[in-house]
Amino acid sequence: MKTFTSDQPEPERLDKLATTELGITRSQVQKLIKAEKILVDDKPANARTMIDSSMVMSYDPTILDAVEKVGEMPVFEILFENEEMVTINKPAGVLVHEAETSTEFTLVDALLCKWPEIATVGDDAKRAGLVHRLDKHASGIMVVAKTQEAFDHLKTQFKDRLVKKNYTVLVHEKLSQESGTIDFPISRSKTSGRMAARSKVDDGKKAVTHYDTIKAYPHHTLLDVNIETGRTHQIRVHFFAMDHPVVGDTLYRQRGVKPMDIGRLFLHARKLRITIPNGEEKTFEAPIPKELEDVLDTIPKL
Repeated sequence: MKTFTSDQPEPERLDKLATTELGITRSQVQKLIKAEKILVDDKPANARTMIDSSMVMSYDPTILDAVEKVGEMPVFEILFENEEMVTINKPAGVLVHEAETSTEFTLVDALLCKWPEIATVGDDAKRAGLVHRLDKHASGIMVVAKTQEAFDHLKTQFKDRLVKKNYTVLVHEKLSQESGTIDFPISRSKTSGRMAARSKVDDGKKAVTHYDTIKAYPHHTLLDVNIETGRTHQIRVHFFAMDHPVVGDTLYRQRGVKPMDIGRLFLHARKLRITIPNGEEKTFEAPIPKELEDVLDTIPKL
């Protein structure tokens, strides 16, 4: 059996939490709960059961074998393409690659539809062609290899921290400094399963995030963020640790602070500089999407 717990600050419905965990639709989850395929503390429950962090939910992962993929095939913008690689602009809401419990179409599914030859490119068939990743609810530039040689070349640059990555990020409240560096190591929490920034004396992988203020608002700050490392949820975790969570983040949020419901993260991979396989250094850019421009238009100004 596979188990999971809630890391939300307030109790939430079982069907909502299970939908996030299993990556399927709410109606599919409700059917599984009704069939007693999802248990709470080893007992049957109903979809409306309120779950807190002390309760353990469990299910047999094989129940997902009969669940077909849902939704539509992702659509993305091509920013650059040659015989060796492609650079795309990923929209928010698209899962990059298949997770253990996901049943939605992923970016990899869409990439394989357009370039089936990348099926054998990379280290993992589930991540065909992917050199790096973005969170599901983030948007922006991603680099995809079309050959194994290109994959190895590009992957090495990410590993050696030779790629410059800039993100546009909106965080809650005004920062005390207009620019700075966050260098808390990051590791996975032993209690919630999510990532956590640690003090330098604790265990964790090195993570370095630089930021500069683009614009300050009364209760928000728009930032240009550059990361030296690429840890899981790095930007989200670092600003959460600074008490300035990313707008739209429902995972890393402060207790008692109601998150802005924008339907995604205000986190966009805007710019990426890398040396492509032919030796040419290239810079790719993708302006922030309209839905994020609209968010900026609605928040109070100074």
